[in-house]
Amino acid sequence: MPDTTQKLKVRLSAGQREELDSVCRRQSVAAAKVRRARVLLMSDEAHPEGRRRDWEIAEAVGLSERQVVRIRQQFVRSGVAILERQPRPSVPGKLDGAAEAHLITLCCSAAPDGRDRWTLQLLCDALARLKVVESVCPETVRKCIKKTNSNRGGPSGSASRKPTAPGLSRGWKMSSTSTRKPTTRGTR
Repeated sequence: MPDTTQKLKVRLSAGQREELDSVCRRQSVAAAKVRRARVLLMSDEAHPEGRRRDWEIAEAVGLSERQVVRIRQQFVRSGVAILERQPRPSVPGKLDGAAEAHLITLCCSAAPDGRDRWTLQLLCDALARLKVVESVCPETVRKCIKKTNSNRGGPSGSASRKPTAPGLSRGWKMSSTSTRKPTTRGTR
């Protein structure tokens, strides 16, 4: 692995060092953020104990040497902003509003010949055959169907009780028979 320490040196200002120290001391900070802060503090050229080598930092923090190098490179390129997690680029979904409407229409229609009901794979194949989309994953179809059919906690849900009128609620029934003998035997 080529030595990148000569190219990218971490030089922290007093304010940056203070900010990273406070991140390491706080209790309610994500562990990954604390690890990145510790890597930067140990990689600092002006560290009071001197800059540590990558393998020493990796051992102390619990990362690989390559991850230490990447954190240092990201800091040199973008500053202290690397402490925060960068959002992943969003990818637009394959099923837009019109495609979802076609999918729902397919689901509500009769199943193909020889089948009792639509399967996810059959729906994917039908969407591709109708040229609604070029290709689609069964998981995408499942999520779309789940999204449209979802009615959590509603009265049609299988786990919810049927509502009762306020005055019709059944209370506890008193038994007309009593037990004279104890129901459990004592041990002697």
